[in-house]
Amino acid sequence: MSFDENLINNPSKGMPRLLEIMRALRDPEKGCPWDIEQNFKTIAPYTVEEAYEVADAIERENWEDLKNELGDLLLQTVYHTQIAEEENLFNFNDVINQISEKMIQRHPHVFG
Repeated sequence: MSFDENLINNPSKGMPRLLEIMRALRDPEKGCPWDIEQNFKTIAPYTVEEAYEVADAIERENWEDLKNELGDLLLQTVYHTQIAEEENLFNFNDVINQISEKMIQRHPHVFG
């Protein structure tokens, strides 16, 4: 199975699959031209829009839409971290570790 077929045909990979999809979309040789030309500033408005769409789905109590919009918001996080990784700033695991440490520090009554 080729790299591209593996991305399409292996939905059980979860988060690693999404990270691989974003790497493929941003690949300078084989990726999507629109995705390749994006940067932090050009995708920031999409990030804000997706957050509002999450809030809207919650307000409407539409859980199927919420699932969809949370995926779109997660994609924005993946997009930003892919750009950051390309610029040698940080990667997805750094973001996960940062928020994990923050949650532990904010909840000493649970993790202390």
